[in-house]
Amino acid sequence: MSRSRSDSRTTSDPLRPSDHAETDTAVEVTNPSLSVTGWLRWGWTQLTSMRTALLLLLLLAIAAIPGSLFPQRSADPNGVVQWRRNNPEMFPLADGLGLFDVYISPWFSAIHLLLFLSLIGCVIPRAKHHYVALRSRPPRTPSRLSRLPAHRELVVAADAERAIVSASDMLRRSGYRVERYDQRGSFSVSAERGYLRESGNLVFHVALVGVLVSVAVGGSFAFTGQRVVVEGTTFVNALSDYSSFNPGRFVDGTGLVPYSLTLDDFRVAYRLPGTPGAGQAENFDAQITVRQPGEEDTATSVRVNHPITVANDRIYLLGNGYAPTLTVRNGDGDIVFSESQPFLPQDSNMTSLGIIKIPDGLPKQVGLVGFFYPTQGTLPSGAFTSIYPDVVDPVLTFNVFSGDLGIDDGTPRSVYTLDVSGLNQETGGDSEVDSLELRPGDTVDLPNGWGSVTWEIAEEQQPVKRFASLQIQQDPSSGGVLLFSVIAMVGLFAGLFVPRRRVWVKARVDEGLVRIEYAGLARGDDPTLQRAIDELARRHSTSVDAHDTSAAAIDHSHDPSERNPS
Repeated sequence: MSRSRSDSRTTSDPLRPSDHAETDTAVEVTNPSLSVTGWLRWGWTQLTSMRTALLLLLLLAIAAIPGSLFPQRSADPNGVVQWRRNNPEMFPLADGLGLFDVYISPWFSAIHLLLFLSLIGCVIPRAKHHYVALRSRPPRTPSRLSRLPAHRELVVAADAERAIVSASDMLRRSGYRVERYDQRGSFSVSAERGYLRESGNLVFHVALVGVLVSVAVGGSFAFTGQRVVVEGTTFVNALSDYSSFNPGRFVDGTGLVPYSLTLDDFRVAYRLPGTPGAGQAENFDAQITVRQPGEEDTATSVRVNHPITVANDRIYLLGNGYAPTLTVRNGDGDIVFSESQPFLPQDSNMTSLGIIKIPDGLPKQVGLVGFFYPTQGTLPSGAFTSIYPDVVDPVLTFNVFSGDLGIDDGTPRSVYTLDVSGLNQETGGDSEVDSLELRPGDTVDLPNGWGSVTWEIAEEQQPVKRFASLQIQQDPSSGGVLLFSVIAMVGLFAGLFVPRRRVWVKARVDEGLVRIEYAGLARGDDPTLQRAIDELARRHSTSVDAHDTSAAAIDHSHDPSERNPS
């Protein structure tokens, strides 16, 4: 029965082949299995496609976003400490994901490496194809030039072969590669130019690979360090003298170039009260003396966005603040602490937070959590605040904590933070003892008769010293990144603005006259193609003394319904 139905369908449908077989059951199609080599080849093909390269480039840009949302240890270690203090529950998860070290995290490095391989896999085959195209001859002249997007036809009274020779010379002078293709009864020339467009694309992609290599080299051999330098003190370019140091993979800190920086003066000019933008800083200027072995001392200044270079190290001014000079004595009057302690700004009016840790010399380990107010004011709640960033009416307040400061267990701890959990609060808060309050030159007693704290006056003109936060950075890849970036821009402009065109000129004898056709084909969009063909026809007709009358000149515009020849 099924055989008869199959025969009837075959005879009733003349479009079916004679050997067609009908079946009432589904036939299971078994796909061929891929070996390990086949899967590797398939994966390499997918990775080296231009679509994958663009996707990875977009993914790399997205992956870099957390680097601007979260403070990075390499650039803002204090910001990381502050983020941890503000978000103690979320910090372990964020740190585990590498959000504070985005650019050296494994997942960012993996995207970077895949993009590097993808670009190389895209560029090499295209370079080979482009090399073959550069050595190949322009294509043969199509038989029907009228079907091309840009076309012009003229009837002239001239010798056909001489007209083609003239057209060849004209196109060659215009930068075209030309090739003659003569047939019986007709003469033609094929011309092509615009290979610089593809060359620009290749240069652009090769430059991107160069940028990736430069960044990889920079991540391996670069380093970044921070140091807070108080006025009158000196920073020595040694690993032990950095506040924080973030080396590259192959940097151990033993090969640092010897030099020193002394912060002689830090100048800040603020807008005066009552003026537009009151309290805003107009200028930051760190006056520095640079000393290098075998060279004379050099006085220079570091300003925001105006770094200096010392022994190939770039030195940037990141921030600044106040560093009151404090002396702590025990009950016997012996000095147990005496330093100009940096206080970190907390707001635009320079309300600043500072920590003093005294592990020895007092009956207990003592930590002082202080706030510095350059121009002291009072909030409606009664709490102190600063109402102007310059030193007009400076005040210092301290809360005193006693107990184990966590110094003796060997765990590295920041000098700008103090974990007060587990400590006894001796002043302020719920201690029922007022916080310590000092003005320049004042001395106040510590609780329990432990000693005293004195705010030393730095100078009559400037009772409080200032500090500058410097970043010392060496990046051997910066020059390479700049060079390859410029090359990429040049290649991109060439790829965008250089047109790729093919032009043909054909001449044939028709009833004693010569009929010349001009045609052009562009690779991609080229709105000026028809204009270029018209200009070529005009110049060529002038050179061969063409008689372009309204009856003899025929213009053909592009008809979208026509298909371009291959």
